[in-house]
Amino acid sequence: MSEPILRFRGGLALAFLPPVIFLVMCVLFFIVFKAFDMTALAMGGFVSLLVGAIFARDYGKFWEQVLKGIGSETSVAIVVILFLVGMISAMIKATGVANGFVWLAQDIGLSAGYYTFFVFIAVSVVAMATGSSIGTMFTAFPIFYAAGLAIGAPPALLAGAILSAAILGDNLAPISDTTIISSSSQRFRSRSAVADIGGVVRHRARYALTAALISAALFLMIGQSQTADTSIVSQFSATASAMPLFMLIPVAIMLIVAMVTRDIFMAVTVGLVLGSATGLATGLLTPAMIVGVKDGALSGFLYDGVNSMLGTVALVLSVFGIMGVLRGAGVMELMVDKITSGKLSSTPRGVETAIGLGVTATTLLFGGVNSAAMLTFGPVADELGARVGLHPYRRANVMDCFALGLASVVPVLSAYLFIGALLTSGYEAAPALSTFDLFPVTLYPLVLTAIMVLSVITGWGRTYEAKDGSAVTSPQPVAAGNPAN
Repeated sequence: MSEPILRFRGGLALAFLPPVIFLVMCVLFFIVFKAFDMTALAMGGFVSLLVGAIFARDYGKFWEQVLKGIGSETSVAIVVILFLVGMISAMIKATGVANGFVWLAQDIGLSAGYYTFFVFIAVSVVAMATGSSIGTMFTAFPIFYAAGLAIGAPPALLAGAILSAAILGDNLAPISDTTIISSSSQRFRSRSAVADIGGVVRHRARYALTAALISAALFLMIGQSQTADTSIVSQFSATASAMPLFMLIPVAIMLIVAMVTRDIFMAVTVGLVLGSATGLATGLLTPAMIVGVKDGALSGFLYDGVNSMLGTVALVLSVFGIMGVLRGAGVMELMVDKITSGKLSSTPRGVETAIGLGVTATTLLFGGVNSAAMLTFGPVADELGARVGLHPYRRANVMDCFALGLASVVPVLSAYLFIGALLTSGYEAAPALSTFDLFPVTLYPLVLTAIMVLSVITGWGRTYEAKDGSAVTSPQPVAAGNPAN
């Protein structure tokens, strides 16, 4: 192991002070205060760096390592992509795609027994289009949850379907922050590049779609068994219209471009151009809704999209600053060496188990905030996986799917369940639900975890990095060594 650049008064243990303070802030904001604000977490990250710098033997070198972490290629790539996809997300919200699905349910005439199944499918599409799980929840609950209660759908199952769909969209959408982070944190060893988002999503689809199909079937069966109401929905919303569903066309084209070209920048460009044109042609958008000035302030989805990502971008910068300190102190290298020296990490299966357990523990520590967890654990997963030759796609997917699995919905720690419970309050038709009510019916992350455990055990979908960077199914000789399974 190389000599560390940073040293601390009190020894190496003080290098952990910034992440510990950041973790305390996460627990404080998300669990105690229930303030679901990425900017608040970013503030916690930068405060932790200010405190940590006091204990550095060389104050200047401490901040040099912070800036090195923030200025890393991975950090910059994530920031740029987040700003771009924020515009896509804001465009979908501005055109009211969720109301289009409400119209569809009304037009089909769904009974209460089928409604929960429909909600899971519809909200999944919305989440895929926006790439934001929490944003989808705040949009979907007032529309789909209220309508479901009105026709007699089971409240807990209905809320679980919305939560599951939001997590599914976050798991699979090429424009979600978790997909961007999990991909960008995994580097190729055959060339200077990070895992392309299109390739990661294409390889992830086998796990996510399998879990989605199983979850959908369960929502349908349980929904049918929990209600005898066969009444037909007469009216969900006076403003519901079929027109917003036309926005799914540019979204579908954007997703195809992302997976075929493996170029997220091209995909976002196509999505914004076609989406804006479609919105203008259908009357869902006006030029002022794209970019304009209202009451002396900028408005429009382009501005809103960038503005909405500022908190998340600030969080990314603070976490990468903390990672820079840990790298400068030699902590990251020490952690990887310790893990890889054990028997568990001597085989690809063992490494995947270590990645799954590591990111699960990290996600639990961050209160289910999987984006922050993957920002923290991503470099460790990258080093661990590369030492046994696992392809960046596989490393990204094992990490992402475990982070969005069981770890994200533990009742006493989950930001998702806290938000979901909060959004079920205020309805006369049903009492507010607790996180413990929501946990057993938030099916998708539970099913996804089971599928990923089987994938690790059986090797389903396991790929290795070839000399040309392609994904192959047999171990390849690499510089770090690549033992067989």
